[in-house]
Amino acid sequence: MAVEVVYRSSRDPEQLFMDKAEADRHDKMLELAETLGEVLQRAVPSLDEKTAEEVSLFMAQHRDAFSKAFKNNPDALSEVFTNNNK
Repeated sequence: MAVEVVYRSSRDPEQLFMDKAEADRHDKMLELAETLGEVLQRAVPSLDEKTAEEVSLFMAQHRDAFSKAFKNNPDALSEVFTNNNK
């Protein structure tokens, strides 16, 4: 019988990972999404919670592209859809 080590995300207990670093990255991404959601709802009070959650999760998942865009490279956002077809 083989033993397999898996890591569970502390922010998303249903999500399992084979690598601790990957689990940590996922938790950090979810933490960023949560903070972004709070900021978005404060900035746009008419934004409902579900939409704020969806937008913030999308932004957190694509943080590298948004980071580049915020550093005077708006064309970096085009990679969001060309790399993932979402």
